[in-house]
Amino acid sequence: MPDVVVIGAGAVGAACAYYAARAGLDTLVVDRGSVAAGTTGAGEGNVLVSDKAPGPELALALLSRDLWLGLAAEGGDGGFEYEPKGGLVVARTSRELTALTALATAQAGQGAEHVVVPPDALGDHEPHLADGMAGGVLYPQDAQVQPALAAAGLIRRGAERFGGGTLMLRTGVTVTGLLRAGSRVTGVATDHGDILAGAVVNAAGTWSGEIAAMAGTGLPILPRRGFVLVTEPIPEPLIRHKVYTAAYVTDVASDSENLETSAVVEATPSGPVLVGASRERVGFDRTTSIPVLERLARQAVELFPVLAGRRAIRAYCGFRPYSPDHLPVIGEDPAASGLHHACGHEGAGIGLAPATGHLLAQTLAGVTPDLDLSPFRPGRFEEARR
Repeated sequence: MPDVVVIGAGAVGAACAYYAARAGLDTLVVDRGSVAAGTTGAGEGNVLVSDKAPGPELALALLSRDLWLGLAAEGGDGGFEYEPKGGLVVARTSRELTALTALATAQAGQGAEHVVVPPDALGDHEPHLADGMAGGVLYPQDAQVQPALAAAGLIRRGAERFGGGTLMLRTGVTVTGLLRAGSRVTGVATDHGDILAGAVVNAAGTWSGEIAAMAGTGLPILPRRGFVLVTEPIPEPLIRHKVYTAAYVTDVASDSENLETSAVVEATPSGPVLVGASRERVGFDRTTSIPVLERLARQAVELFPVLAGRRAIRAYCGFRPYSPDHLPVIGEDPAASGLHHACGHEGAGIGLAPATGHLLAQTLAGVTPDLDLSPFRPGRFEEARR
């Protein structure tokens, strides 16, 4: 019987499993699909502090960034294309630049590093950026990973490093219910039989609300669809950082169900350029929206005119696990002991995965977490309804 069953083999579930195994807990990861088959596989691999508002999520992001650095240092780029390339947020107007600078100053109070870039110096950082920008803010701590490699690498590394059988993976296994002994969750029921465990971690991403409902808990995690355009491989390094406009920061914090798009452009080690970002709440509708893709392409060219002659070779979509207050859910369920949640990260799950796994593993091992988890507590939504 494992000490911990982790539901979900995306980046967050993989990190929970890795750190639980590192803490000496026998851990089993189950997923109805393959590793990184859900939101993780449709992500860009952002490891950002730049888009986090001052407060608990920024603290989580800074801890996670340090953990990603450590993981990458263990083996070159960590085996998951870790790129500490930094992020450049650009403003089109002086008003946007004032707002960006004020945000960066507030973030700096928690340890986020930044450099305000005047308009005449933008070309030093991004030579192909469009003219006429009012300036920007450079965040040297921003980075990127290849998300599917990161999830697979954490599971593989945990299985290899922490003893034979300490971390195991079973794919193609669908959780159909939670096992109970009174009010305590003691394992999972699956389409391949019951699995008893000392604790269960709900890291099912966009589907985490369904897992929580099996314990009678309401977690308002909803899918927020996003598209990404991928260009043909570009041999010359046209784009040096992750570059996005001030509108992206606003969109991340938005509660709107309607379509929102803002230019986010970054290169990859293999050559293609990734273009985002769109957000809309349309359930789990995977229908390709040509108007959305056209808008993303237009916004990317407005930011980098050099992309106008490049072909888009494919597009894909994913569903961010949206939480109404834009904070992830991390911790034990107050109404179902033994059930721990690690979900609701929206578009930041890959970046926040190591900190989430590290803190949850500390909780599972009976150690006081390095950060106060009360802002992320699962019961806060029910508390707000009272």
